[in-house]
Parts: sequence; C-alpha cells; structure tokens
Amino acid sequence: MSDPTADPATEAFVAHRNLLFTVAYEMLGSAADAEDVLQETWLRWVKVDLAEVRDQRAYLVRIATRQALNRLRTMTRRKEAYVGPWLPEPLLTTPDVAEDAELAESMSMALMLVLETLSPTERAVFVLREAFDVSYEEIAEAVGKSPAAVRQIAYRARRHVDARRPRETVSASETRAVMESFQRALHTGDLQGLLDVLAPEIVLVSDGGGVKQAALRPISGAGKVARFIIGGIGKTRSTISAQHTVVNGNPALVMRVDGELDGVLAFRVEDARITGLYYVRNPEKLTHIESENPITLH
Repeated sequence: MSDPTADPATEAFVAHRNLLFTVAYEMLGSAADAEDVLQETWLRWVKVDLAEVRDQRAYLVRIATRQALNRLRTMTRRKEAYVGPWLPEPLLTTPDVAEDAELAESMSMALMLVLETLSPTERAVFVLREAFDVSYEEIAEAVGKSPAAVRQIAYRARRHVDARRPRETVSASETRAVMESFQRALHTGDLQGLLDVLAPEIVLVSDGGGVKQAALRPISGAGKVARFIIGGIGKTRSTISAQHTVVNGNPALVMRVDGELDGVLAFRVEDARITGLYYVRNPEKLTHIESENPITLH
C-alpha cells in the first residue's frame, strides 16, 4: 500500500531502490560505492520532470548506470594502488536468493571476479543485458553508444565471460555439501581430507587490503593451497570458528577468531570439488554481512 504523503518521485525511487542497488553493486563489486550511486541517482531523479518520463524504471536504471560508470572509472585507479588482490565486497543475502540459480550466479564471487577483467563499458553492457535483460536500445542510452555498438560490445563481453566463468551451474545444496567437507578437514587439521575436496587447479585469493594479513598474490594448486591453510591454522593459538551463511546468493562461511569477525570465505565449486576460494579479510569490506541486503533482478 503506497504512502499517501509520499510524492510520486519518492514512491518511484523507493519502488525500484533494490533493483538500482543490485545494478550498481554488480557493476562495481562494492556495496559502499553502490550506496553512493543510489544517493547520486536520487539527487538527479528529484530534478526530473516526471511528466516527461515514459518508463520510470528504465529512466532510473539509466541514471544509476551512468553514475556507476563514472565511479567504475575512478575505482579502476583506486584498485591499481590497492595492496594485494582485490575481491568484491561480500553481501549477506537472504536464503531465497540462493534458490534463484540465475540471480545466485550473477552475484557469485567467481563471476564478479570475471567481470573485473572487463572494461567499464563492457561490464555495464554485460550486467544490464545478461543479468537484467535490459534492451539494447535502453543500454545504448545509458552508456552513450549506438544500439549496434552495444550489440557488438555485448557479444564481445559475453564471449570473454563465457571463456572464464564456471563450466556448470552448481546448486546451493551441492556447494553446501562440499563446503561441509572442507569445514570438517579444516576443523580437524586433516591435510589429506583437505586435498580430497580441493580441485588440482584450485586458486586461493585473499584480500586484506593492506590492513589485515593476506597472501599478496593468488595461490594456485591443491598442495600449495592446503599447506597454506593448514600451516596458517597451525601457527595460531586462537580459537577459529566457521559459521554457515549465504553471501552473494551462494553458501559461504563467516570466519571468526576468538569470537571476533575475521573474514568471509566464498567458494567456487565445480565437479564436486573446490576450484576457487575467496577470503575477504579487509575490515572495510565486511560492513554488509551483519544484516541481509535486499537483492533483486526485477
């Protein structure tokens, strides 16, 4: 039921707020920056003459996309100065997001990392077309290109992403089962148990942002990853606990050391083995895992 005291501009913005946040987050990989994009979108939206707007949703998405593109270009420079690998900011999402395979994949840490390899315009076009099914004409208006150019960019971006994304879509229950095997091996310090659940080509990426200790480069190979994990646990006298959660629409673990939040561990699972481990320790990126974030593709 709409609020009779709310003006039409506010009502429209509130109605599409979750969608705009999701668009901005998938483009940026940062919830904090996505929130800033929402603020910038609102400031521009309130100056618009609604009588001239044919499709409020499309118009709002266009504003948000332009603001996100501007921010994405400045973030590229920020990432160049970042200490160690850069991982997307994890979002605590509602469990039902994990049951929506399309949404869960578009939000996954694995795919978000692939999107990092696209140019800002390619990423905007890919996200709007593949995740939100926005028409080429609407995307063209948002990114300042012709519809024909947008089609070419979309084709190129899709080929690039398809060559790097997980080969198969894995259900939330399959990921949870593999995650539980990983957790058991972690809890018991079982090196062989860990090797059994890690794919030979696994890559571990940890993001401390120069604030928390983390590997400054990705670690590749089951043996190296297993020894890094077991060795790290062996060195600490602290109590390490892992709590099941849903991050970016996919099963993940919230890691605590002596009861204090230490980081979020996300997984990429293929053929019942872990091919990617993503550990976000940077405290600045852990502000959106205490409460659920409303995510939607519509």
